[in-house]
Amino acid sequence: MTHPPDFLVGVRLALRARYLWLAGCSLLVLALSALLAAQFSGRQPATVTLDIGLSVMRLLLPLVLVLMTQELLSREFDRRYFLNTLSYPHPRHSLLLGRFFAVAALTLGLLLFIAGALALLVWSIGQGYAQSTPVALGYHYLVTIGFMALDLLVLTALATLLAVAASTPSFVLIGTFGFMLVARSFGAIIELLTRNAYVVSDSDSYRSGVGVLGYLLPDLGALDVREIALYGKMAFLPADWPWLVLSNLAYVVGLLALAVWALNRKRFA
Repeated sequence: MTHPPDFLVGVRLALRARYLWLAGCSLLVLALSALLAAQFSGRQPATVTLDIGLSVMRLLLPLVLVLMTQELLSREFDRRYFLNTLSYPHPRHSLLLGRFFAVAALTLGLLLFIAGALALLVWSIGQGYAQSTPVALGYHYLVTIGFMALDLLVLTALATLLAVAASTPSFVLIGTFGFMLVARSFGAIIELLTRNAYVVSDSDSYRSGVGVLGYLLPDLGALDVREIALYGKMAFLPADWPWLVLSNLAYVVGLLALAVWALNRKRFA
């Protein structure tokens, strides 16, 4: 008897674990938030709708990927399903990488789906009012979504590592969101202290302390390039974007390597 590919098993488990329900709720929350935001803007409704929609996506999609990682990996160890899964003659890293790619594929698929829905919503709202600076829903929007996909890929790799190393599934949620908040904000904090040194006393030492995080964490805040789509100008793309992409991809590989190492050393009672 052959064991089905871990990727397909992961997709099936996710579909049974209310993935479609989560996707539907995410789409509903996105649509309601964007529509309500548009009602409070009399001059730039399409811009506000797109801005709020992207913010909602950056909050909802990490939650979806964490819940799927908990279901596909944390529950595997918590409920001792590994006794059956690892009984087949295939290496442990095959299980891990299969589940990782399943979560990544489902998350990025949901990203593309709700990004398309948001673009359609923004376009329909923009038909009712001609803005002086219209939003760009062409390749500018695709670049914005591409950088968001890289952000989610890093978080998926981190959640995978935490699911292997953590003793409780709840730590995957806490750890991933804590990492996300720090990695998305420390770059903005450093820039704020550089431009406005009066914000805190002894800003130089504070800035150097926060700057140490740049050597330990990826700068996920720099991956938020929504201004490209909001104002239709590629000038908002960071000048060092190739290095930014490569460094985050290297971080994904490093996190997965640590996860594989931790799983191979993990002792199951």
